[in-house]
Amino acid sequence: MRVPYEVMKNEFIRVLNKYGITGEEAELSATLYVNASRDGIYTHGLNRFPKFIKSIENGSVDVNARAEKAECIGMLERWDGKRGPGNLNAHKCMSRAIELAHEHTIGVVALRNTNHWMRPGNYGLMAVDEGCIGILWTNTTPNMPPWGGREARLGNNPVVFAVPNGDDAPVLLDVAMSMFSYGKLESYARQGRELPIVGGFNKDQQMTTNAAEILETHQCMPIGYWKGSGLSLMLDLVASALSGGRTTREVGELPTETELSQVFIAIDVKRMPDGEAFAQRVKDTLADMQTSMPVEEGKSVYYPGQNMMRTRIENMEKGIPVEESVWEGVKKL
Repeated sequence: MRVPYEVMKNEFIRVLNKYGITGEEAELSATLYVNASRDGIYTHGLNRFPKFIKSIENGSVDVNARAEKAECIGMLERWDGKRGPGNLNAHKCMSRAIELAHEHTIGVVALRNTNHWMRPGNYGLMAVDEGCIGILWTNTTPNMPPWGGREARLGNNPVVFAVPNGDDAPVLLDVAMSMFSYGKLESYARQGRELPIVGGFNKDQQMTTNAAEILETHQCMPIGYWKGSGLSLMLDLVASALSGGRTTREVGELPTETELSQVFIAIDVKRMPDGEAFAQRVKDTLADMQTSMPVEEGKSVYYPGQNMMRTRIENMEKGIPVEESVWEGVKKL
């Protein structure tokens, strides 16, 4: 089933209005959701929207709160999200980091007391649209065991790197520290499909491709095994240090996932004395990478983010693919 872009966006706006987010903020929030699905990140667009509404209902999100600057420490700005809507807070802080980058070459904004930011790649795209490199990450509630452990003690702590690429699709890496995000696991479980590769452990401590079993144990597989486990820890600690906010351990002490810590970094490439040379290095690097002989004949080697524009164009022309049960659920909200 496919749904036109504007139809989906207007449905989001309708529901947001009902729950107290109105005007330009409803327009922005809805756009961030629909753009995620438009670009093929269905788990953090339409599929994530009902969870956001539940977080309003259970009090995790204060629809009337917005992020405000709390402190300036050298070149670092600390902001307090006041438990407001995560995507609006993140958009505001990424915008501020870009402003600082235009002024000082690099801008760093750390955000505490915020909520799930939905698709983090949205904020990386904001940076490249302004000619900036974007680096951003968040911590989460404990949802991944440390390597060698059974209980969830780490977050899967998504991180984004975005690099401008002229008129071509930007280089956009948007990854969680788990092999599959929980949104992707939920999607596979709803559809009764097996994961393409091992994604975690079942209750018998056996590696499995069954998403439902991983959701039951909360033992998803960290990317790179012990390396992803270690990187998750470091992202968490640095986000907490910069923002003055909670660590994953402290988030886990709350009744629901809220009061997260996030970091937004923008670097204005145009202010660099060799900015044009760097732009050519990006082109040369990507061209060289794609000369690698593919493992499967007839398939190409792609850089991160390259297929996004193809997906975007197709979904704008044909409509955005949806899981019918999720779409019908949103229409009933």
